[in-house]
Amino acid sequence: MIRRIDLRGRLAAGESLDYRSLVPRAPVDVDAALDAVRPICADVRRRGLSAVKELTARFDGVELDDVRVPRQAIDDALTSLDPTVRAALEESVARARRVHGDQRRAEVTTTVVPGGTVTERWVPVGRVGLYVPGGLAVYPSSVVMNVVPAQEAGVESLAIASPPQRGAGGRPHPTILAACALLGVTEVYAVGGAQALAMLAYGLRDDDGVSLCDPVDLVTGPGNVYVAAAKRLLRGVVGIDAEAGPTEIAVLADDSADPVHVAADLVSQAEHDPLAASVLVTDSEALADTVDDELRTRVAATKHDERVRTALAGEQSGIVLVDDIAQGLAVVDAYAAEHLEIQTRDAAAVAARVRNAGAVFVGPWSPVSLGDYAAGSNHVLPTGGSARHSSGLSVQSFLRGVHVVEYDRAALQDVGGHVRALADAEDLPAHGAAITARFEDD
Repeated sequence: MIRRIDLRGRLAAGESLDYRSLVPRAPVDVDAALDAVRPICADVRRRGLSAVKELTARFDGVELDDVRVPRQAIDDALTSLDPTVRAALEESVARARRVHGDQRRAEVTTTVVPGGTVTERWVPVGRVGLYVPGGLAVYPSSVVMNVVPAQEAGVESLAIASPPQRGAGGRPHPTILAACALLGVTEVYAVGGAQALAMLAYGLRDDDGVSLCDPVDLVTGPGNVYVAAAKRLLRGVVGIDAEAGPTEIAVLADDSADPVHVAADLVSQAEHDPLAASVLVTDSEALADTVDDELRTRVAATKHDERVRTALAGEQSGIVLVDDIAQGLAVVDAYAAEHLEIQTRDAAAVAARVRNAGAVFVGPWSPVSLGDYAAGSNHVLPTGGSARHSSGLSVQSFLRGVHVVEYDRAALQDVGGHVRALADAEDLPAHGAAITARFEDD
């Protein structure tokens, strides 16, 4: 069901192993998708509402009357929400607020010299567009994970875009609308895909030039390869959080791990998408064998068995056998998984040695699904190995650091010679003259 990659003994045999190329990963060609999204974004920029309506009819099979969801429909979705689901969402929001509320950085003023200070202020982005996908699954949890850090950062204007559903009257799924209502977000658009990203980036006007959606400064949230391609294309017009690829889990485990837990967690991630990646890295062949057997049982019993089976059998998934946990750490650091579980002896100590992961889940009682919903952490995380250089969504994603420089006359005069020397070294004499001009009457 799931292929194996055996790395045991290869280091001892003198091989130089490139773990990045040896560990499986989903093939995602964002560049190819650019060719598809470029005319879509250009059309939305040029024709506005008419383009969005036509594109929505073509891709989603929905004829839109209004792109913006009425406030009453948002409120009604919360009123009719299953009380059990509402309670779960409220708990998810509360925990996320506790974690993200501690992330806000304080303003810091540094006295460089007497009379010369640099203050770092943290200023929230003015307006943010939050994308909530609506493909194979419904993601009200993504509403929570995008909105809470933006609100904790102090963003004043939030707009959410989510694909319209034919079974929901041409509006986003009612559970997504309910989550918006719960968080006090009232600006919601029934638009998905690349056209939603273009609408948020360029703004949207009707045929008479009336503004229906003001352009945003930053777009966040996961989506399919076309959403990722639209983000790449529009970067610079707006800021983006990341180009999210297919979701992925890596589990680093030894023979102390419970194979039932490991298999269940691999299946849970494969449930997202046929391109989802589930990778087990272990130094125990016995664990690998038992997990393989357990996967067969669990896949047959799960609701989305075809999707899960495709994901587990794909080239992006596999069991990697290593000599020991030290080599296993090297493998998972090279892989830089979106989600990394540590199910070993002394799991906390092993987790402390991890350098590259979107989020790390420590021990048998911290599964990835906890982080998806109710750990308090954020589940919008870097994929495709980008955890080597990027972080997950946080309050900092919505803040800009601004340096405020204030020097008095004496402090500037004291350093002026150095400024002029560096300006001359760079052949920019007017830079130096901007200093000397202030002291010409001395």
